[in-house]
Amino acid sequence: MQREDLVDLNAFLTVAEERNFTRAAAKLGTSQSALSHTIRRLEARLGIRLLTRTTRSVAPTEAGERLLKTLGPALGSIGTELNALSRLREKPAGNIRITTSEHAAHTVLWPALEKLLPEYPDLHVELDINSGLTDIVTERFDAGVRLGESIAKDMVAVRIGPELRMAVVGAPDYFARHGKPHTPQDLAHHHCINMRLPTAGGLYAWEFEKDGRELRVRVEGQLAFNNVGLIMRATLSGMGLACVTTDHAETYIAQGRLERVLEDWCPPFAGYHLYYPSRRQPSAAFSLFVEALRYKG
Repeated sequence: MQREDLVDLNAFLTVAEERNFTRAAAKLGTSQSALSHTIRRLEARLGIRLLTRTTRSVAPTEAGERLLKTLGPALGSIGTELNALSRLREKPAGNIRITTSEHAAHTVLWPALEKLLPEYPDLHVELDINSGLTDIVTERFDAGVRLGESIAKDMVAVRIGPELRMAVVGAPDYFARHGKPHTPQDLAHHHCINMRLPTAGGLYAWEFEKDGRELRVRVEGQLAFNNVGLIMRATLSGMGLACVTTDHAETYIAQGRLERVLEDWCPPFAGYHLYYPSRRQPSAAFSLFVEALRYKG
């Protein structure tokens, strides 16, 4: 079938349904003479008359009726599919791959996805849990999620979460046995639970700041983990002090199972950001995803 066949068949269908060349021409956005020429061209190509014309009416011939019965449902099906494609533009679809830390996945990404995905069933999101600084271009990720301070300057960064704070915490029985530190320097006399960093593999130096003075303290203790869950478990057991983000500890603090120290040395810092290459041309699905995550607090 040639492209002109579809145009001519649609013209015939419209005239047959309207039973009037003038109304059909208006519906198709063309002139009556041009429409008449189109119908004559179709009849000549088929070698059979499709419409009976009088001065007062237009009606399909027997051949025209037969064509009409086949053509109506077929073109109707095409129209339905075209409408469905239009809805895809309105309702974005596609696959999005994100590399993120476990903490960001639980606290920021999942709450947003839980609301977004039921509304967009053709949107598919893959989260790769990896706390390392992944090269999202090489690894073919659409975007990554990291703390604002660790994002390269050549990336577009979108804030997706509130500011964060660290909390130095310990169990009440630990403090009953060892007392409480009043300055970061006092940590040298305490058992501390270290965090092994996933990037360079080194131990996290606890970071403090007060009155413009910044300190990084290398702490000592019997335990080191690369998992916050185990750090919290050891801390609750009274094995030492931990330095974690406040959301990991606040429930236990409220329950009285942990106590916080050095709070005035732990100011807020930039929270999680979504980042992606500045040269990326975002799809409708990706733009929707970004807006759903954008922090509005």
